Amino acid sequence: MVTHGLYIWTFTQQTLPNYKCTENMADNDILTGSTERHLCVLDSGVQPIKVHVEVVSPFTELQARAALQGFDLRICSGFRSFDRQLHIWNGKLSGLRPVVDHRGKPLALETLDAWEQIQALLRWSALPGTSRHHWGTDFDIYDAAAMPEGYQIQLTPDEVEGGGIFAPMHNWLDSCVGSDSELGFYRPYSTDTGGVAPERWHLSYAPIADAYAQQLGADVIVQRLEGTELLLVDTVIEHLDEIFQRFVQL
Repeated sequence: MVTHGLYIWTFTQQTLPNYKCTENMADNDILTGSTERHLCVLDSGVQPIKVHVEVVSPFTELQARAALQGFDLRICSGFRSFDRQLHIWNGKLSGLRPVVDHRGKPLALETLDAWEQIQALLRWSALPGTSRHHWGTDFDIYDAAAMPEGYQIQLTPDEVEGGGIFAPMHNWLDSCVGSDSELGFYRPYSTDTGGVAPERWHLSYAPIADAYAQQLGADVIVQRLEGTELLLVDTVIEHLDEIFQRFVQL
């Protein structure tokens, strides 16, 4: 049990599988979100969150530092499996979930061709198999102390910038995350380079995530997508090199 003043994370040895990161190497199942053996479960009292076993210590330290500043830093989305990412992908392309523009405003997908739809989707949602959430090293965060009762987290720029509800915590985080962070965390989508839209709420644990990113190649994704029901899969494969260049490789 780890206590950080504002709330308690709990985790037990039973949640830690027989997994040890050796020189940050991962097999294809880990890279594509097809296994959970590298994960442990954190329970904040709201919902269980799965993260990489080696992220627990640095993340709880980051939480402790946030608590000293009056922030209740929590994870709203940690590990996401391949199947979950596939469900999100297909839900958006079939119109069951909204696809939004760079400011989080809904787009009319039916006005776009297949490749344009995929590019619009990739601004906010990763191609299944390529999501950094698959690794348990990356997660979306929020400040529970800033939320009024009943507030629904949106994960939009308006929440984390300017006068946004979570902006004060992220302004503080600017001083303790980044390429030179002693805890190892940074924002992989901090700037807009024409690929993934900026996500100030997305943190990554560089010591492991960077190594996994180098191991993930297009050949791994082609193999993983075989036999799945991914919508627009033929268009994805046709443009896979560009997808990697613009939306996967940082």
